[in-house]
Amino acid sequence: MLRYFLKRLMFLIPVLLGVSVVIFSIVHLAPGDPAEVMLGPSATQEEISNLREQLGLTKPLYVQYGIFLKNALKGDLGRSIKSNAPVVDEILERFPVTLTLAVLGMIFAIVIGLPLGILAALKQNTWVDALCSFFALVGFSIPNFWVGLMLMLLLSIYIPILPSSGFDSWKNLIMPTIVLGIQTMAVIARMTRSSMLEVIRQDYVRTARAKGISDRLVLTRHILGNVLIPVVTIAGIYFGHQLGGVVITETIFSIPGLGRLIVDAIRAQDYPVVQGGVLFFALCVGIVNLLVDLLYAVLDPRIKAQYRAAK
Repeated sequence: MLRYFLKRLMFLIPVLLGVSVVIFSIVHLAPGDPAEVMLGPSATQEEISNLREQLGLTKPLYVQYGIFLKNALKGDLGRSIKSNAPVVDEILERFPVTLTLAVLGMIFAIVIGLPLGILAALKQNTWVDALCSFFALVGFSIPNFWVGLMLMLLLSIYIPILPSSGFDSWKNLIMPTIVLGIQTMAVIARMTRSSMLEVIRQDYVRTARAKGISDRLVLTRHILGNVLIPVVTIAGIYFGHQLGGVVITETIFSIPGLGRLIVDAIRAQDYPVVQGGVLFFALCVGIVNLLVDLLYAVLDPRIKAQYRAAK
């Protein structure tokens, strides 16, 4: 198991290096001069040149990347051009909000999607199956930003029971949670249904039923354990997707999270915050995928057996 963990951990290093190269290149090759942004429109050319020298922007790009990478390994992602605060402090201040939204969205997706998929499989080819599949298809097909706007229109304007923006109370979390979780819910429901139908037809399930074991025990002991393996994988992948999706959700609902911080930084050409925020997102997604891989190994004994045999 330790060998499996170390192998998966080693895969994370080139991924983070690749992300850092891509985001550093995009940010530094984009139009605009951070020195001009910091000094404002009244700055002289000499002042701009001096500040560019101080920021190290006159050095070759690969030298700037080397300095950035060296500092990032020490936990220093630079200072914000806009606020002059350390980027790490700004990220850590906003990240709990983003993480809360992502976790709530995943809980919503699992709590709704898993029963929908199980119900659709148990009632295959009935109106219940058709209704559950219809909800899953609709949830997967509708864009998140459209769902957010329609919910805001319905529950904040026509029926004003929920606030349309902010992060002041639990009521502010309801609509963003639905927006974040609805597509993941649809994927989990469809994956659960297809996995259930595959497992139900296996010989060991037929044998268990032939022995007179009740349907509830067959479901909990013999079916759900095998169904959860692909569902956990999908949930882990889509949790990373949700972390990225909060950029749109936080912007729609004016939530002060990490996604909103990055969007504001892009508008202000605050490139240290942009590259630091994206790199932090990549690290989080990589850690989540690593945890999913470990959980997958726990749920599937074949992976444990594979690495034990390799010793």
